[in-house]
Amino acid sequence: MLPSRTFWAVTAALALALAGCNKKAEKKDDKPPAAEAPAEGAAEGAMMSSPDADIPAPKDVAAPPADAEKTASGLASKVLTKGTGDKKPAPHDKVKVDYTGWTTDGKMFDSSIKRGRPATFGVKGVIPGWTEALQLMVVGEKRRLWIPEILAYKGRPGSPQGMLVFEVELLEIIPGVAPIPAPDDVAAAPADAKKTKSGIAYKEIEPAAADGKAPNEWDQVEVEYTGWTTDGNMFDSSTKRGKSAKFPLNKVIPGWTEGVQLMKTGQKMRFWIPEELAYKGRPGAPKGMLVFDIKLLNVEEKPAPPETPKDVAKPPRNAKKTDTGLAYKVLKKGTGEAKPTETDKVEVHYTGWTTDGRMFDSSVTRGSTTTFAVNRVIPGWTEGVQLMREGDKMRFWIPEELAYKGKPGAPQGMLVFDVELIKIVK
Repeated sequence: MLPSRTFWAVTAALALALAGCNKKAEKKDDKPPAAEAPAEGAAEGAMMSSPDADIPAPKDVAAPPADAEKTASGLASKVLTKGTGDKKPAPHDKVKVDYTGWTTDGKMFDSSIKRGRPATFGVKGVIPGWTEALQLMVVGEKRRLWIPEILAYKGRPGSPQGMLVFEVELLEIIPGVAPIPAPDDVAAAPADAKKTKSGIAYKEIEPAAADGKAPNEWDQVEVEYTGWTTDGNMFDSSTKRGKSAKFPLNKVIPGWTEGVQLMKTGQKMRFWIPEELAYKGRPGAPKGMLVFDIKLLNVEEKPAPPETPKDVAKPPRNAKKTDTGLAYKVLKKGTGEAKPTETDKVEVHYTGWTTDGRMFDSSVTRGSTTTFAVNRVIPGWTEGVQLMREGDKMRFWIPEELAYKGKPGAPQGMLVFDVELIKIVK
């Protein structure tokens, strides 16, 4: 997961609302489609509907017998068939298994055996009881598991409830790529780390190139990186994926935007980024202070952002206003005669600000114009662009009801745009 804000502005997606508010998420490796299901292809809590008879439950399905092994977490298990292998799966591996699952009243709710095909999935991509149990097994081994609800579906609606019983046979271990070990100082910044006023701590790991170049916040950068939580858990790594990451520096978490500007190409730094400069407790994102090793590979310079208009807070007296509440004024007259209709496409340059002067999107800083259908953007743009001729540059004050209407994650309130109509595309 690239450390991204809820960024609406990627390739003009937000300002033009071509596809609503965009949040780009990086694809995780080794994650099965049913990330909490016992096995890949088994829908959560899905009951089997084959006409064949269910596989009978074991006699001890109601509770673990006295000879079952029990772990500190509450997982109970019993070896039914000894394996022939000597290696156990690691959390980063995948496994191929055959299995059957029952509730403690003896009702079978899932079985790869009944489906006639084994299941393959990541060891960490399943319910906690499976993740723990699989790491106890060797290839060829068959175990019966009694998994308490807290290690299974935790009462989730639509899933099997209570303690679950599984018989699992480990058929194959498919080696994965081990996570990159956390640095020794992952828990807290060491004494030799520097600190910015905002609270970011950092230290150099590798020096910059002799001709190293520092980025500005509006530039595009290419980096290699790995991120850990302060307990040493790696949650993301372009290095592990074997592919560098490229992104506009002002479209990532604040700690990255600030921190990477302290670097020069060729340099590698370690950053300790406090939560308020990272994901701010956002559900599903890594929590607390985060630690990143970042190597700056390349800087692609982009044009500096336009200056914030002095009249950004509200329309001036000389602005015109339409019946809908859209205010506008001409900044530069064009040479064209025709105006676009709502069924046309147009090519434009634009920059958008909130009324407190914060720029949230700009084709100018990306260094490329944007083309879109006039009737496929926010209402204020659809109306405003039809007032323009080729070559015109206008400033629009778009009230919230003609913009994003309070949609979560999108810019709020009245928005101000400078728009230059480059061309009407018939």
